[in-house]
Amino acid sequence: MDVQFREFNPFDLWIWLEFENYPSPMEQQYIEELFTSWFYLGKLGGFNAENLQIQDQGIDISYMDYDQEIADQVLMSPMHNMGDFQYLENWGRCWFDLGTSDLIALDILINSLTQLSREYVIIKQIVFGGENEDWKVDDREEDQFA
Repeated sequence: MDVQFREFNPFDLWIWLEFENYPSPMEQQYIEELFTSWFYLGKLGGFNAENLQIQDQGIDISYMDYDQEIADQVLMSPMHNMGDFQYLENWGRCWFDLGTSDLIALDILINSLTQLSREYVIIKQIVFGGENEDWKVDDREEDQFA
């Protein structure tokens, strides 16, 4: 799976997926559930790089002391909004306002899509930002955003 970045605005971000074939309804469900789950984690502030105490600890976390005061002192970093997932031929896309979530969210999404592509639906590429020449972002319906 190829990963590309175009013009990147975290408050107005289209994420594009190119599939090997048009995804079946079951494959679409997998894709949409992954993106929705990722968004809900982000909306709850899960992608906050200021509080990575366990990651920073290293591999041995046995009997680790988790400092809730540190967790309580960091600023929130929630995602703000997500549009409906759309499909056109071998492409899928979804619009996001990543809000103040940290970019670790994109690494987690890429890792998840890589595994999804290996096991369920072949994704040729994921593109962050910009638009496709044959599918302009102005084609979106204004009422699709939650």
